Amino acid sequence: MKPYPVWVEQLREVDKSLGLENIIYAVAASPDGKKVIAGTSNSIRVYNATTGEFLLPLKGHKDAVYCLSYNRDGSLLASGGADKCVILWNEELAGILKYQHNDAIQALCFNPIVDKLLSCTSVDFGLWAPDVKSVSKHKTSCKITTCSWTKDGQYVAIGLYTGCISIRTMKGGEERVKIERPGNNPIWCLAWNPSKLEAVDVVAVADWNQKLSFYQLNGRQIGKDRHLGYDPGCLRWFTGGEFLLVGGSNSQLSLYTKEGVFLTQVANMGSWVWCVDIIPRQNFVISGSQNGSLMLTQLNFNTVHALYKERYAYRENMTDVIIQNLAQEQKVKIKCRDWVKKVAIYRHRLAVQLPDKIVIYELYTDDVADMHYRVKDKITQRLECNLLVVTSNHIILCRDNRLQAFSFSGTKEREWALEANIRYIKVTGGPEGKEGLLVGLRNGQVLHIFADNPFPMMLLSQPNSIRCLDISMNRRKIAIIDETHTCSVYDIKKKEILFQEPDATSLAWNTHNEDMICFSSKGYVNIKAGKFPSHQRKMEGYVVGFSGSKIFCLLNMTMTIIDVPQSAPMNQYIEKSMFYEAYRVACMGVTNSDWLTLAMAAMENLNLDIAKNAFIRVRELKYLEFINQIEMKRQKKMELSNTSILADYNAFNGNYQAAAKLYKKDNNEAKAMEMFSDLRQFENAKEFLTTSDPSNVKGLIKRQAEWSKQTNDFSSAIDLYLAASAFHEAIKIAGENKWSEKLLEIMRKLDATKNEDEFRECATFFQELEKYDLAAEAYSKLRDYDSLVQLYVDAQQWGEAFQLCEKYPEFKESVYIPYAEYLAESDMFDEAQEAYNTAGKPLEAVKVLEILANNAVTERRFSDASYYFWKLSMAYLSLANQVEDKPMMSNNSKPEHPQGVSAEQAEDEIVKYVNRFHDFQHRAEIYYVYETLYRYTEEPFTSYLPEALFNMARFLIQQVNSEVPAGVSKVAILFTLAKQSRSMEAYKLGRHCFDKLQGLKVPYRYQQAVDLASITIRSKPFRDKEEILPVCSKCSATNPLLNPAGDQCITCFQPFVHSFYAFEVLPLVEFVPEADISDEEAIRLINADIVSNNKKAGGSWRETVTGGAETMTFDNDDHEQDDHDDEDDGETFETRLNNMQSLASFHPVEVSASILKKLQRSHVLILKWGKPLRYQFYKNLLPDIELEACERCHRIFYADDLELQILQKNMCPFCRDPRQPRE
Repeated sequence: MKPYPVWVEQLREVDKSLGLENIIYAVAASPDGKKVIAGTSNSIRVYNATTGEFLLPLKGHKDAVYCLSYNRDGSLLASGGADKCVILWNEELAGILKYQHNDAIQALCFNPIVDKLLSCTSVDFGLWAPDVKSVSKHKTSCKITTCSWTKDGQYVAIGLYTGCISIRTMKGGEERVKIERPGNNPIWCLAWNPSKLEAVDVVAVADWNQKLSFYQLNGRQIGKDRHLGYDPGCLRWFTGGEFLLVGGSNSQLSLYTKEGVFLTQVANMGSWVWCVDIIPRQNFVISGSQNGSLMLTQLNFNTVHALYKERYAYRENMTDVIIQNLAQEQKVKIKCRDWVKKVAIYRHRLAVQLPDKIVIYELYTDDVADMHYRVKDKITQRLECNLLVVTSNHIILCRDNRLQAFSFSGTKEREWALEANIRYIKVTGGPEGKEGLLVGLRNGQVLHIFADNPFPMMLLSQPNSIRCLDISMNRRKIAIIDETHTCSVYDIKKKEILFQEPDATSLAWNTHNEDMICFSSKGYVNIKAGKFPSHQRKMEGYVVGFSGSKIFCLLNMTMTIIDVPQSAPMNQYIEKSMFYEAYRVACMGVTNSDWLTLAMAAMENLNLDIAKNAFIRVRELKYLEFINQIEMKRQKKMELSNTSILADYNAFNGNYQAAAKLYKKDNNEAKAMEMFSDLRQFENAKEFLTTSDPSNVKGLIKRQAEWSKQTNDFSSAIDLYLAASAFHEAIKIAGENKWSEKLLEIMRKLDATKNEDEFRECATFFQELEKYDLAAEAYSKLRDYDSLVQLYVDAQQWGEAFQLCEKYPEFKESVYIPYAEYLAESDMFDEAQEAYNTAGKPLEAVKVLEILANNAVTERRFSDASYYFWKLSMAYLSLANQVEDKPMMSNNSKPEHPQGVSAEQAEDEIVKYVNRFHDFQHRAEIYYVYETLYRYTEEPFTSYLPEALFNMARFLIQQVNSEVPAGVSKVAILFTLAKQSRSMEAYKLGRHCFDKLQGLKVPYRYQQAVDLASITIRSKPFRDKEEILPVCSKCSATNPLLNPAGDQCITCFQPFVHSFYAFEVLPLVEFVPEADISDEEAIRLINADIVSNNKKAGGSWRETVTGGAETMTFDNDDHEQDDHDDEDDGETFETRLNNMQSLASFHPVEVSASILKKLQRSHVLILKWGKPLRYQFYKNLLPDIELEACERCHRIFYADDLELQILQKNMCPFCRDPRQPRE
């Protein structure tokens, strides 16, 4: 930084009549920077700020003018002085307002935000505003010496002669903070920092104890007092708040940092400096002194900076050093707290020259990205120099024509005395301690000096003085800018000039490319590669560095980075087919399109290495694959001519006609035909077709067919495939498009013996299209009866399948098993069983029924479960019958039939099947009854009477007493039985049921009802109503409602037979014929002489109609006749029944042939079970009660109940056998 006086005005006139000296007490620069106002001992003087020309005096004051102040826009100027008056001047400097105080005006200051003026005297201060008629004045206890507003205009600081600072508000002038400084020394000047970047308001204060201090708005001091060494007379901040100007008794105007660090002397006024001001937005300072001197000084803040590759160091705020990594955009600040005069940077070293020392810093690590510096050494000497550089172990100082090398400890190790003054110096690198220095002299010489060598080396010499120079990356070329602004580039080895460029101001070689240089010239930057013409780009400033595609430019003390695409120099190299040079340029930074351009040009010139690297940069995988294929072929030592490679490349790049010509030139017409075929340009392909090779013709036709297929022209594709004998592809297209007629046409053109696979494919498509007759035709022509059978089965064309089975019995199992499965899925179980039997798989039907039954139980379809279990039982009965009918093995253990079994095996199987029959019959009955109880507990209404529900529950609880089948809830049975027991007055049974429920887990919805009923039933008698107790028909014994032994008589042990609707106990007694009488013979005897037996039957009712009235009479004659016959015949059914009452276990009544003849057919129920079971015979002891048994399931009903069920459902309620009501 260097101050330069612009102009000086010395006031020499003295008004002797008034006894006044020409002292300049105040100065003010207009906000537009055009005028300077000076307040002197007797007047106000106006000067031209640029030239210093005196313009006019301002008359109005009668005494010395002590203070001046402009408002924010320059429209008002305020002046005050010893005459106790404040005068306001407009923009044309005409007086417009005047007001007075009671004492001399000591300070004036306009608010920076609004037009409000603060005027201070020894006894008070006043606030004036244009919108207020009078000036509001406030008394003070002591003399005011100075004042200043904060940057937001909300507060004002007033300096007092007692050494105090009073901070007051804008509105009303009330004191907010009072700062009392020690020593009570007068505050002579203060000012608030105007910077808007500061987080807090800071006021600088100077007193006559020669101290400079800083305070915040809240009165807290910032840092320590700074000793000035003189009495301050004035203080002023720069516009940006970064520097502070202080003048006083030392006759100097001094520059300080915002922290109060002394920087330099700005002006020497020759006497006390009383006032100073800054020309807004410029580095011009106007100051006035005791001897009447008025001086305008320009401050030139020189750029202090250094650059090494991408690491840039520069000075900030005169006392800080900023190190910036230009590539990574990282910054670090080093606070030196002193005036930074020079900086130098090299590799991991940083040197900072301060007024009295040089500080050397080093990086913490060797990492190129590291930005953390630490102090390595200090040279505590005041060393003056023009230029400063640093190496690994030395500090190099330039003083005129001398170079001095100091170690980091401050020892001067070497000195070079040169022929002329040094104009430029640069470290070129090298080993530690042996670095090279490139030095340019005023006489035009360029020297190369090494830090460890006392002898400079002359590189070259030119007639003009050196301004700037640089050496290329490989140190083969050197570029110089001389005093004529000519840029000259030399070959160092040959000492020859390579080229020159005019009007250059600065230059830099590219650190990544030996042949690339840039230089600035007249607002442009010129980039030159090799011997090619340079290309320009608009840029202001000076080039200081060039790294890769980045140019570092210094403009107005700011370093900017310009990204320069290297497209132009790369294209220049490409035009000359210099691909390696072009690639090096591209590596410094080009766009993807430029990389692609380089890659394509290299490929066209068959420079595969450069092309491959360029394609890798842009990730063009297809081209990389192409190059890789070429390299693999070369590795396999395949012959590849340059013509064939170029042809492949043109084809790959879309230049098909050029590729075809190259293929033809290379005698490879087949490749051209293949290319055009792939492009579907079949007309062009035909031009290269070799007709002598039929395979080429078919191949071309097939490719054309593939193209027709891809364009959805399937009909043409089929015709072309057929022409090329590609039957498989033609069939596939026709089948996928569901063209059965086209398929049939293709199939009938084929020979089944030669094209078996194609026939099968046609048959498959016919089957998918449900054209079974056409598929059958295909299989028939192939004589593939296995597939034909499977076709009929899949199509469920059972008639054709059965016909084929008749012709070929070996397919019987393949047909009837799927047929049985189909019938089972259609709920045609009888037919399914017959089909399984026909197929020789009777157990398969049983498995289907078991699955259906178990699923029904799981889904709580208990009625369906009952039906399926009944079907299962009948299926096992049928299996037992089949085993019984199988041929037995002979005594020599050889089967007389292929499927014959031994007697023991047959007996075991029959027993197993019969047991399963009884088990499933039992389950069917349980689920049949439980369906009603389950609906009763789950649904709110039922069609059954309480008596029926009671009988069902009683029947069911005795059936499940030992084992409860899956899905059956014992709780639901007991709950129903308990509930209906109360209705039927069976209180003993009900109490028993409720007690049982207490030991079971009852659903929550029943729990309250069960608990309440368990209590209330105890109030009932502990007995069951006699009328509801079951009576045995065989022995006439009265039985309890529940028999622990089961559902049988407690006396004669005969099982009770229930009606399968309301489940009342039926008056039936079971009998069996004697052992020598077969079931068929017994039926014949019972049915013999039915008419005769009807006449002999006694105790019959006779119905007659007399006079429209119906009457019934009982005929006793028949009864008497019956008794007579019994006497005649001897033993009867009743006598035989009475003789069996004393047996210890149940045995059916065994009757003889004579007794069978005497039984009336209407009194007998016969249950005709299938083999191997025997028939069951029951005698109805109350023949007036008409009973009927289902002929299929053999369940017994009251005839009226069964008739009602048939009317409602048209089937038996148990076995679901379809039946029609009786007429």
